[in-house]
Amino acid sequence: MDTHSVVRIEFRSHFDMLDFVQVVCDETGQMAGLDEDALHWVSVAVRESVINAIKHGNNEVEEKRVTVEFTLTPAAVPTQLQIRVVDQGEGFDPVEVADPLAPENLLKSSGRGIFFMRNFMDALTIRRAPTGGMEVVMVKSAAAADADA
Repeated sequence: MDTHSVVRIEFRSHFDMLDFVQVVCDETGQMAGLDEDALHWVSVAVRESVINAIKHGNNEVEEKRVTVEFTLTPAAVPTQLQIRVVDQGEGFDPVEVADPLAPENLLKSSGRGIFFMRNFMDALTIRRAPTGGMEVVMVKSAAAADADA
């Protein structure tokens, strides 16, 4: 008996893939029972994560790949969506990322992606992937989405 369902997308580091990833995110989020507001914020977090993987992780090197996995749990009647984004870059220490709310960073146009992910999702893990690069794992539950409303 399956305890979850997985949709996996692997693609070259191209920003053109963002819209496709967004469609898959919206569809799997609906399947997990997320409401419209939760779907919007999950979509923002996923876009930020994929942009970071392409731009900062893979340095826009087209030959490097980005993997995005959407996991619905439980499989029969999903109530939770987990998104995993993996790049093939050099990696970084998440602790060293500047605080976007610090006065010296307020006017900067970048550096808010991880902040958004942390605030829009129920759980966020950022670590070096076992195969190299970085792995971002985000979780959103329908029950938590309803409680936020």
